Amino acid sequence: MNKEKIDALREIIDNSKHLVFFGGAGVSTASNIPDFRSSNGIYNETYGTIPIERIISHSFFMSHPDIFFEVYKEKLCFKDAKPNYCHKVLTKLEELGILKAVITQNIDNLHTLAGTKNVIELHGSVMRNYCMKCHKSYDLDYVLNSKGVPRCTCGGIVKPDVVLYEESLDYNSIMNAIKEISEADTLIIGGTSLSVYPAAQFVEYFNGRNLVIINKSDVYKNKDATLVINDDISEVFRLLGY
Repeated sequence: MNKEKIDALREIIDNSKHLVFFGGAGVSTASNIPDFRSSNGIYNETYGTIPIERIISHSFFMSHPDIFFEVYKEKLCFKDAKPNYCHKVLTKLEELGILKAVITQNIDNLHTLAGTKNVIELHGSVMRNYCMKCHKSYDLDYVLNSKGVPRCTCGGIVKPDVVLYEESLDYNSIMNAIKEISEADTLIIGGTSLSVYPAAQFVEYFNGRNLVIINKSDVYKNKDATLVINDDISEVFRLLGY
């Protein structure tokens, strides 16, 4: 790990008044949650001959809910996962008044579990589930403990409050994310390849002083960055020492 880059990141954070963090699947890999697009990612797996990426689409969910939930429970729900250093340090920075918002593409709820208050979940959360018929709410345990397709007391299918392929992002989440990014003096983009749209486009609203990229591989925004750290994001945040 490059000590000079860690020191530079700490200095940027300490001098920030409106820090915003934009994160992706790489944030949660240290919590033993697999990512999606790496060589070992979920999207390189199949259910029989059906790609997992196709199964987590709206059309597949509607036509084959039994298969969807079998895959969803096994591949996308990690009830016992715990926040790592990245989640915990971001909470500390919020408590210090430096961090103003976490914008996440993840659905694992780990930022909230770590204690961060202002979390914008662009793709929803596995913790929230609702009946498609009467809109009654259910927790994750209800879905995980249901045999086959989870059903509401009214008979409707209980759908996870996550954004599937072919579904639109929540309007309020979009507007809140754009607002926070456009008002930030420092934006840290971490654990994301910036290849998931439209979420990845929101970083283009940043007009602040310092853009920091923390990701194991390069991303297209590297060219605009004040600081680039190609390393494990949990370890980077551990070394910051907050």
